[in-house]
Amino acid sequence: MDKKMKQVLKIIGGFLIGILMGLVVAGVGLVLFRDMSFSEYIGKFLRLNAMEVIGIPLLSLVFFLIAVSLQVVLHEAGHLVCGLASGYRFVSFRIFSFTWIRQGGKVRMKRFSVSGTGGQCLLVPPEKPDEEIPVTLYNIGGVAMNFLTAFAALFPFLFIDGMPFLWKMFLIQFMGIGVFLGLLNGIPMKLGGIGNDAYSLRLLKRNPGTKRALVLQLRINALIQEGMRPKEMPEAWFRLEGKIDYSDMLQATVALMEISRMQDREEWEEAYVRLEEAVSHSKELVGILKQEAEAELLFTALVIGKEERARELAIDKLVAYIRTYSKVSSAKQRQLFAIALYMEHDKEKAEGIYRTVKAKRESYLMQGEVNMDLALMESLLSQC
Repeated sequence: MDKKMKQVLKIIGGFLIGILMGLVVAGVGLVLFRDMSFSEYIGKFLRLNAMEVIGIPLLSLVFFLIAVSLQVVLHEAGHLVCGLASGYRFVSFRIFSFTWIRQGGKVRMKRFSVSGTGGQCLLVPPEKPDEEIPVTLYNIGGVAMNFLTAFAALFPFLFIDGMPFLWKMFLIQFMGIGVFLGLLNGIPMKLGGIGNDAYSLRLLKRNPGTKRALVLQLRINALIQEGMRPKEMPEAWFRLEGKIDYSDMLQATVALMEISRMQDREEWEEAYVRLEEAVSHSKELVGILKQEAEAELLFTALVIGKEERARELAIDKLVAYIRTYSKVSSAKQRQLFAIALYMEHDKEKAEGIYRTVKAKRESYLMQGEVNMDLALMESLLSQC
């Protein structure tokens, strides 16, 4: 079976599952909150005519998608409101791939996505000692918003007489998804290798090193989004006390940020050694960080002439990952640039990648990163 057919079957399967979930949620809601038994609900459904049989499941699917989207927006809005209430400063707000970011004193909309997440709210913590920076309200804000809005939707459902059936169906799905997302983020667990809100909060409470990593990551990311390159920041910002716990996503991320600063300073040998160390902990690294470390190791190996090591890393899966995110990440374009220049020995192709990044530099989310990537590509081209 070819890839296109598999994709079609995935879409059809998702469509049918969505319809089924919508009907089940609506049915359970009506049974729980209205004077109707489940057998009566099934009997009523079986007596529907052909248009109703097609139309109601389709509407149920549409309502399901709308409810999911609304609850994701509300979840991130909860983080935003609670973060601002805790003294944090706004940096960016992402729903799916739509990202609103503060740059140059203005809020702009860009496209950016992160595997494993439906949204993200990034804020800068207040200027206080690490132990005094509040983290609880910021982290539970999303969960609280999901539960509060689900609870609020229960009132019109129960107390408004004569409410149309379709409104009831939507409210039931909205409540169900709100509770589901609240539990999904409120019970400590990893989703797609990434710790949810409750998991992150538990780590922050237990480990001062994790809290330090969070504070550093938020501050560094804010400055990079505003256009500052890693090498322009103090080295002390990238240092964590003690041994790095690579299974801790926050600590591992700061470690990779420090390596990025080395690359920006063209300290290639040091960066290579540190990346090999990170990749040696690949079983501990969260999936996306493992791929990030391998992609940067591939790039650095090519720059310092370790082509054999680079070819070991350049497997189809990693190259596909790099190509996928090259649409939104200048770092991925830089890695493709190195593959073209050093592995394919195609300088013209590498120059084309450089020109593409330069032409669309304003569209990238991480402006400091694109400034770094363009400078590195210029430097490497000048040496060939």
